[in-house]
Amino acid sequence: MIPREILKKIRMIELRSNRLVTETLAGQYHSVFKGQGMNFDEVREYQPGDDIRSIDWNVTARMRHPYVKKFVEERELTVVLVVDLSGSGLFGSGEQSKRELAAEIASVLAFSAIRNNDKVGLLLFTEGVEKFIPPRKGRRHVLRVIREILFYEPKLRGTDLNTPLEFLSRVLTRRSIIVVVSDFLGQSAPSRREIAAHLRRKVVLSETLAQASLSSLRQANRRHDVVAVQVLDRFELRLPDLGYLVLKDAETGEVVEINTGDERRRRAFAERQERFQRDIRRIFASAGIDAIQLRTDQPYAAALGKFFEAREKRRRHG
Repeated sequence: MIPREILKKIRMIELRSNRLVTETLAGQYHSVFKGQGMNFDEVREYQPGDDIRSIDWNVTARMRHPYVKKFVEERELTVVLVVDLSGSGLFGSGEQSKRELAAEIASVLAFSAIRNNDKVGLLLFTEGVEKFIPPRKGRRHVLRVIREILFYEPKLRGTDLNTPLEFLSRVLTRRSIIVVVSDFLGQSAPSRREIAAHLRRKVVLSETLAQASLSSLRQANRRHDVVAVQVLDRFELRLPDLGYLVLKDAETGEVVEINTGDERRRRAFAERQERFQRDIRRIFASAGIDAIQLRTDQPYAAALGKFFEAREKRRRHG
């Protein structure tokens, strides 16, 4: 029996997601994520303006009048939500944690998918693959996906993006849409190592980590359509001026005291974070992956809609 408070939370996310899908995103999802090809639908009489290459010569000869073949898009897709459950996802400086925002974004995409008769799967990961739910259709399946993202207790707390991508390369037999929902803050991210080192070190992505992630992303995007959704909190981009704080790293358990009242340190942290985010964007661009950054303190509906519009425009002219 699922506790009432859990059901209430899942139901609330479902209602918000369905409203957004109905009012805004349903048509955009259909336009942005295309099917796998074209299927023959029917034969009809030729009309002025039809492409002569579509003429069915056998039917035309039999009927003594030109007929053309009509095709429709093969619509059914498989969407796999790859959600980061590392310890950093529990952080949130406001009413919503990053993990809760991840569940809501995943819910919007999942309900958009099933409305288009697509299948939805889920892969939860930390340093390894925590749980894999094969793609299926239907509302009950999507509600299970939301529940797992919100309440699954991971066995590990670190982050390794390569492992889930390699796992999916083995289990997905056909081209799919892979949506990676993560903060993309690995062990070298400034919100971990910089705070733990009192913000003294220069922030760069570990070359090994960056190249490994880039290689996995490129390989995955060659076989599938990979989309990156980065979920962040405002305090991971800029430290607040709150004086001395005692902070605990959610993934390593390390505890450190820092003085956030020092303006120079806050400015240095913000500059280093911006460099780190540029590195992340460079990796996505190099791998040919569309990416969007969402924050726990900002509404996501408009940002998601603009992302879909921009993606559709790129695909149309690309």
